[in-house]
Amino acid sequence: MAIRQGRYTLNLTTRPSILGNAAVVGKTEGEGPLSAEFDHIYTDDTLGEISFEKAESTLQREAIIRALDKAGKTPADIDYILAGDLLNQCIGTSFGIRELGIPFLGLYGACSTMALSLGLASVLVDAKAANFAVASTSSHFASAERQFRQPLEYGGQRPPTAQRTATAAGASVVGCSDPNKPCVEAVTFGKIMDLGIKDANNMGAAMAPAAADTIANFFTDTATSPADYDLILTGDLGIVGSQLLKELLQKDHNIDISRNHTDCGLLIYDIEGQDVHAGGSGCGCAGSVFNSYILRRICEGDLKNVLLVATGALMSPTSTLQGESIPSVAHAVLVSKPQNVS
Repeated sequence: MAIRQGRYTLNLTTRPSILGNAAVVGKTEGEGPLSAEFDHIYTDDTLGEISFEKAESTLQREAIIRALDKAGKTPADIDYILAGDLLNQCIGTSFGIRELGIPFLGLYGACSTMALSLGLASVLVDAKAANFAVASTSSHFASAERQFRQPLEYGGQRPPTAQRTATAAGASVVGCSDPNKPCVEAVTFGKIMDLGIKDANNMGAAMAPAAADTIANFFTDTATSPADYDLILTGDLGIVGSQLLKELLQKDHNIDISRNHTDCGLLIYDIEGQDVHAGGSGCGCAGSVFNSYILRRICEGDLKNVLLVATGALMSPTSTLQGESIPSVAHAVLVSKPQNVS
């Protein structure tokens, strides 16, 4: 059962395991440096659907089905699915999973949704409130641009601070501890932070304060330091947000993560070779990178413990039009290598 460690962190004593995982992506993501890591790459970003929103629903459903298959489970085996996306009322998720027949806990954490859903699913399994739970999320470049910025047909110019919303989805199947599978050791749920950023094309700056706060709280609660972890993985701060995060941690908390930090938004694309400006973003960015490249390295023992810190900008078209700033949140999940891997 979970034991509170410090003020904000839950130590999951039963060590729930990630029994299966999958990541599916679109064409641009498939042309990036992680192309060999993904379970499937779609060459058409419509996925054969009549709208980008329907394409996103298909994307997330495909990730979930593939993760279930790799875990040796069917939808009937799953007690809960915890999932969300960037669209209003999380329609990318609800329309995508409506035929699976799994009790649904809808989440909106924006780009933090992978860590939020994985953390909550692990808490449910640890508390024996669920035998198996799915954590998943998705995003789509075109559906996100249409909702939060301008339709693609508008052809607006994007500033250097802008990030590309990944057309991608990731899913994890969480169950009781399995010595042959990666395990979730701890979860830190973050607070809302808002330093007054209003630019929807500078998500990294808006989300960096939340990442810094959650990371600092995790280290304080666990009495550990960056040196105790193989990787501190944020998602998705991009170039601008990653630099701000390191500066904020150093200035406000005297914490240096420069030696073992990277960001999903920097991993998913070739920053120099692809037109992605400051890097990747979107729920599916962290979801797909974690559920492919990162979990593979954990399973192989290359990474023994990874602190996944996914960040989300809690904005909406309505709040932006009303001139509101962009509040943000970050959630952390500590994932460790299988016990049977040296």
